[in-house]
Amino acid sequence: MAKKITLADIASILEKYDVVELEDVKIKGDVEIELGTSAGVAIPPSLIHALQSAIGVQELPEEAKRIGDLVESKFEVAKAEWIGQIEEVTIGATSADGGTRDKPVTIGGEKSLPFYNFDCQMPYPPVISVDCFDMPIPLAKAVRGYYADVMEDPGEWAKKNVREFGADMVTIHLISTDPTIKDTSAREAAKTVEEVLQAVKVPIVIGGSGNPDKDPAVLEAAAEVAEGERCLIASANLNMDYERIAKATMDHGHVILSWTQLDINAQKTLNRYLFKLGVPREDIVIDPTTAALGYGLDYAFTNIERMRIAALKGDADLAFPISCGITNAWGAREAWMKDSPIREDSDWGPSAYRGPLYEIVTGLTLGIAGGDMFMMMHPKAADAVKRVTQMLFGADVEGDKAKKVEMKDWVTWDVGGLTK
Repeated sequence: MAKKITLADIASILEKYDVVELEDVKIKGDVEIELGTSAGVAIPPSLIHALQSAIGVQELPEEAKRIGDLVESKFEVAKAEWIGQIEEVTIGATSADGGTRDKPVTIGGEKSLPFYNFDCQMPYPPVISVDCFDMPIPLAKAVRGYYADVMEDPGEWAKKNVREFGADMVTIHLISTDPTIKDTSAREAAKTVEEVLQAVKVPIVIGGSGNPDKDPAVLEAAAEVAEGERCLIASANLNMDYERIAKATMDHGHVILSWTQLDINAQKTLNRYLFKLGVPREDIVIDPTTAALGYGLDYAFTNIERMRIAALKGDADLAFPISCGITNAWGAREAWMKDSPIREDSDWGPSAYRGPLYEIVTGLTLGIAGGDMFMMMHPKAADAVKRVTQMLFGADVEGDKAKKVEMKDWVTWDVGGLTK
């Protein structure tokens, strides 16, 4: 019985023994030549010619003659015909608009996928709001080194974020109001908000403690004392009295953060409730929850990407700018622990680099998914995300100085004495 052998089999044998030319070799039998690859083995043109001679073929077919040539191809970016548009939302009010901020921040307005500028230019680059707190809190050493001198004073903390680290916005977290921490009163929390508003002139985000029973009263008081400043009130969610928060937001001229937990249907539901309460579309930012690197980042990416695509396809319930809590990256133990708890594990490397990189990767990943605003903690991580997203956006100007933003810049900072 004749054995069937393919040209690719012969080519593999010849390559194995470094045979590039056949001399006085005849191959007898019925020969069927299959051009291209077989079983993952590419057939070099030189072996094609050698085998041609061995089997007595005088003229190769046209396909074989072209096997060594590169096929000319033209790269074209696919473009989609989107019918939806993301709502434009402005945070912060200048004196002309009844506030005291030097410059407002606008996010949203996209008509295409993030950074898909060859399809439709993004109207605004993503913005970053850097965290500060109303009391000293345990921080990873990589972060604590930047703020140890201001953690007792929320106003000074906010001021340092703006003056030294160039924050576009500042988030004040009123965590001391939690009954399980200090149970600070809503009135005292409002005074802290006043301090921060006086300390900086950038737009601010006002966040509660996350306690569903206490936050409505705290955010009501904060919204009242910040009237006219068009702050982002964080946040309304389905597990608390979102009606009180929405009413306070509307009564005092602010923007509301609609927060849900990795559930696209819950996000649509909460947004619809806010519409029924009368919250204007231009006063809503959504937060679908950030599961950070090492903490379920793929879930957050998929959820945000689905929302953005659905909005661009025309789903008006989801057509809002997206805020991402990138600070959650510090919830992953790999971001801040000095060494692996697993004895057999390899060294994780300096946490002074590792922690901010966790924030950076989380921020850039969710920016590509559709994030418009990032709440961050490490100042250098915030700067890195800002640089890269500006580069992807196409910005040539940073601050008041003309400067081309280079991709390599995000890995060049000096962490100084924080590497130990």
